[in-house]
Amino acid sequence: MKHKSNSMEITLDSASPDKVQTGVLVLGAYADGTLPASSKKIDEASKGKLSAVLKRGDLNEKAGATLMLFDVPGTEAERVLLVSLGKPQEFKDKAFRDALTGAAKVLTDGAAKEAVVTLTDMEVPGRSEEWRLQQASRLLADGSYRFDAPRAKGDKKERGARKVTLLASGKVSDNAKLAVQRGQAIAEGMALAKDLGNLPGNVCNPAYLAETARTLGKEFNFNVHVLEREDMKKLGMGAALSVGQGSAQPCKFIIMNYKGGGESAAKPIVLVGKGVTFDSGGISLKPGANMDEMKYDMCGAASVFGAMKTIARLGLPMNVVGVVPAVENMPSGNATRPGDVVTSMSGQTIEILNTDAEGRLALADALTYSERFEPECVIDIATLTGACVIALGSVTSGLFSTDDELAEQLLEAGNDSGDLAWRLPMFDEYQDLLKSNFADMSNLGGRPAGSITAACFLKRFANNFKWAHFDIAGTNAVSGDAKGATGRPVPLLAEFLIGRADGRTWGAGQAKTVRSAAAAR
Repeated sequence: MKHKSNSMEITLDSASPDKVQTGVLVLGAYADGTLPASSKKIDEASKGKLSAVLKRGDLNEKAGATLMLFDVPGTEAERVLLVSLGKPQEFKDKAFRDALTGAAKVLTDGAAKEAVVTLTDMEVPGRSEEWRLQQASRLLADGSYRFDAPRAKGDKKERGARKVTLLASGKVSDNAKLAVQRGQAIAEGMALAKDLGNLPGNVCNPAYLAETARTLGKEFNFNVHVLEREDMKKLGMGAALSVGQGSAQPCKFIIMNYKGGGESAAKPIVLVGKGVTFDSGGISLKPGANMDEMKYDMCGAASVFGAMKTIARLGLPMNVVGVVPAVENMPSGNATRPGDVVTSMSGQTIEILNTDAEGRLALADALTYSERFEPECVIDIATLTGACVIALGSVTSGLFSTDDELAEQLLEAGNDSGDLAWRLPMFDEYQDLLKSNFADMSNLGGRPAGSITAACFLKRFANNFKWAHFDIAGTNAVSGDAKGATGRPVPLLAEFLIGRADGRTWGAGQAKTVRSAAAAR
């Protein structure tokens, strides 16, 4: 099956907005009718056309609302897209992103092939121009994503802007160019994560993920190693293997080793992604309703692939290892039964009370395997528990960590990128819920605090390094008419890794800075 995401070319210019020739000129306007510098210049050139439109109330005041105008006098643009910035006193990170997201929707579905966007010319409290440019390039490029679903032959004429120019507020600097490059690279990583998540389980199986890793390794010249089922047995990965033993699809254990910092550089950061390519629940079979969405159970792995592609595209000077236990959880005569006891790679034994609590089993062996890299830290990402959806909904990913400094850095990366996370507790008292009469632990702590007990389970395999765990069960995908993978938390992971590569000093409320292009190479 062929799949692709639409590409958008994003460039940077310092031209005057009234002089640019383009299909769509995107301008901002505040809810009270005041105009940023670029919009004011067009308003003057058009003899008050924008002010008159705003005065009539044709543009909704909510940030991100849009209004298309045609043949605006005093401009070289075929169309002018007015985007609401909301109330001036409320114009902060979210309103800025909402405005760009609103513009991206119109540009993606419109007839114009080229656009010029001026929304980065206004101040956002506490944020630099580089931050605005990186956010804009990422949101606009991500807005152009379309999954190329297999359909019968028909009209596949593409619409939407394929080339977008961002107008800088002054002379185009190397930092500004780098910010745009970074935003595009993050969107590219998100597109890969979305593609993998959106593919059906009969295509995106463990072997497909392994081949995707090999393709990435060849493209970006980093080492990829894939362990087969027999290799996993020799290493004692009884927990991960128990998940996939009921499936006809062989388990794969994927290691991607990016050495942008060289052999002698600092210890690597290890990203571990849950790669359950389809989760039927196994013998503890899930209800039939919405089971098709269990193809998204590998979105943790997909986000690792996306983050690896982003850092490789940018050539970040750091070492990162991506680890993906890729398995399929299916019922069969050979499937793991409730009550079975398995031995993990760590030597700890696990009583499997419910075969639908399988992701933690695969991650347990992946965390133990990660020790061999002597990592700076290990971050795992998983669609782990429905309990996290109940706790945080679809807005925020759940974060658990044994290291306060690492947790704070990840939370700030989430705030800077708009890919939000929230830290939940992991007190030792919760460990009692994992007691078993027949093994060192059970794989289920019961209904109360389900996301916390799942994290406490993983903690037992992560005591030898700094560790953080993201539960993305509520943020990895959306349902309904817009059903599809979100590409989260690639923006958060990328922001964190870029900050580490930059040698960033983390601190609450700090405006994001970007090194010069020369220093980044």
